Amino acid sequence: MRALISVWDKTGVVDFATRLSGLGWEIASSGGTAAALADAGVPVLAVEDVTGSPEMLDGRVKTLHPRIHGGILADRSKPAHLASLDEHGIAAIDLVVCNLYPFQSDPGPELIDIGGPAMVRAAAKNHGDDDGGVGVVVNPADYEPVLAELEESGALGAATRRRLARAAFAHTAAYDAAIVSWFDEPAGDGGIEAAPAGGASPEATPLPPTVHLALERVDECRYGENPHHLGARYRPVGGSTWWDHAYQHSGLALSYLNFFDADAAWRIVHDLGDAERSSAVVIVKHANPCGAAAGDDLADVYQRAYDCDARSAFGGIVAFNKIVDLDTVERIEAAAQADLIIAPGYEDGVVERIEAKRRNTRVLEAPRPDEAGISLRQINGGWLVQSPQTFASAPEDWQVVTQRQPTASERADARFAWRVCGHVTSNAIVLARDRTAWGIGAGQQNRVESGQLAAVKADGRAAGGACASDAFYPFPDGVEAAAEAGVAVVVQPGGALRDDDVIARANDLGLAMLFTGERQFRH
Repeated sequence: MRALISVWDKTGVVDFATRLSGLGWEIASSGGTAAALADAGVPVLAVEDVTGSPEMLDGRVKTLHPRIHGGILADRSKPAHLASLDEHGIAAIDLVVCNLYPFQSDPGPELIDIGGPAMVRAAAKNHGDDDGGVGVVVNPADYEPVLAELEESGALGAATRRRLARAAFAHTAAYDAAIVSWFDEPAGDGGIEAAPAGGASPEATPLPPTVHLALERVDECRYGENPHHLGARYRPVGGSTWWDHAYQHSGLALSYLNFFDADAAWRIVHDLGDAERSSAVVIVKHANPCGAAAGDDLADVYQRAYDCDARSAFGGIVAFNKIVDLDTVERIEAAAQADLIIAPGYEDGVVERIEAKRRNTRVLEAPRPDEAGISLRQINGGWLVQSPQTFASAPEDWQVVTQRQPTASERADARFAWRVCGHVTSNAIVLARDRTAWGIGAGQQNRVESGQLAAVKADGRAAGGACASDAFYPFPDGVEAAAEAGVAVVVQPGGALRDDDVIARANDLGLAMLFTGERQFRH
């Protein structure tokens, strides 16, 4: 029995090869792997001795040879294949152990592996459903179970070879996906611009012509969106996200919706805190903020965020962009139970107090969220892809379209309301004052009802503040509802056919109005 071992990740490979050799296997190897095995005293047959050809072109050509691929690809169930091996003096290769260059660590042409993927795919193709197929190992975690089966049975069974073959094709698929993603990076970073569709300029069409996802399961969810669903968290193969560095101090295991809502809350609280350059607290329920506030004192900020909608805050996700202190935990203890709390850290004693008061609340500590990439959403039979959500217009560039100019404090309220509004499901209306979202109307089929919901929740607390609408008001009734809520300024994209009527009504009501020139729909 012959094994071909050529790995970039040499974790455990010496012990694996030593035990394999002890079982009577002949081991062929090349390059650094061969040197590592030889240095450890493992008998090794050099690949060039197998092929009769030296490595060349700085190692680019070494395993691409009939004596390698013929040994891997020969179908042992076909006499003609075995006769061809005999005729050409080729020894069969029964096990290929290979993992590929870490392309994502330093992407570039020199880390595009050619011989490795060819060997892995050849072995996986020839895994065989019956006796006599080829085994392939791409993950050091499989060394021990492979050795255990060989020690017990003398050969790998068909089911094991099939499992390993699947892992091998997943390995090469992820590798190719990483290379394609590198090509899709903006020119100047090693990549090339994707050819635009429909004659548009590359700047107007930044989405790639193809999207290649290779994901690995890293977390099992307690359950899916509902208890009868399965759920799991996946990440790009070989990649790492902020979730991989989050630590759960206490509470139940996370469900699908815990991940989903916590991710939304974590992104929103950092966006809001960065925009306001201050402490921020966001409370999320079903992916929508039901409370949001910013300010200097974290305990006060939390209290205002909670007071926005205390009823909805029950069972919600609470996100802080600053370390939670002892003053703030007193407010948390007095409030309704949260399903999950997430923060960059906690003062000594805070976690213990939450745990004592709220035994089932999940308490997470996490680094900042990652920069957003392209957004994907599944539809029946395919996917929708778009560039990441951003706020394109700067508040200082917003257009005042009414006779009355907003005051400095009204502009600040409008800026805060608009920022929160961009994270609320459409149709979205946010009423805010003093860096607090006192009323949030989300997800209604018409904008008037969203405004009515926001006004009921605000209950007069946004009087003198701002009303933000994620899309234009098609009719004056929207600004009438805002005026009834007592706000002083309305911020909206503008661009409706009846903008003049809406502006005229705002003037009649004594409101100031700002046009952002951008819509912030979120579905």
